[in-house]
Amino acid sequence: MGSAGRLGGVVALVTGGGSGIGRAVCVRLARDGARVAVADRDGGWAGEVREGLSPTPPPLHAAFAVDVASQDSVDAMVARVQDHFGTPPSICVTCAGVTRDEFLLRLPHNHFDEVLSVNLKAVARAMVAVGAAARGPSSTWAALWARFGIRCNAVLPGFIRTPMTARVPSKVIGKFAALVPMGRLGQPEEVADVCAFLASEDSAYITGASVEVTGGLFM
Repeated sequence: MGSAGRLGGVVALVTGGGSGIGRAVCVRLARDGARVAVADRDGGWAGEVREGLSPTPPPLHAAFAVDVASQDSVDAMVARVQDHFGTPPSICVTCAGVTRDEFLLRLPHNHFDEVLSVNLKAVARAMVAVGAAARGPSSTWAALWARFGIRCNAVLPGFIRTPMTARVPSKVIGKFAALVPMGRLGQPEEVADVCAFLASEDSAYITGASVEVTGGLFM
């Protein structure tokens, strides 16, 4: 995959890029011409995604292990990305997230803290934040950074088929799908399409927006 495309060789950092929505975002951004830094807590998963993006050398893309709940880990990863590509990322998409199969009232305190830590304390420099909890922070970041030409938007997925939702019992998934006007769960690629649009100059005058990808769930 060369630099042709609307993202023309820019460096894109994707956290949580090893699976699910993050993996789909990596594939879509690479298809649009970006050089992708695939970052994930599981370095092996990140490496597999990177290999799928460019299996033959020289690799246009790179994989990095990172714990987005740790500021030190994030700082070290960003430095490694810049060292590898020779430039800092122009696009950041935060898809890192964790889930637990306990319902909220039964969720142990340490599991609850882990979910919040990973889902809410990820890379603060993100331009596209993916997740329902990202709506508030992304609008605040957008207001702070607009004068520097940095755009920040949130993508709010609904019920999406990913390895995380695969842990949810099928009867619960069926109930979720019944709530969606379009009658089905979404696919990671459908979220990735929106992320790619917001990361491109096609959305040059959009910042502080929250885009739902929910099949009409909240109409």
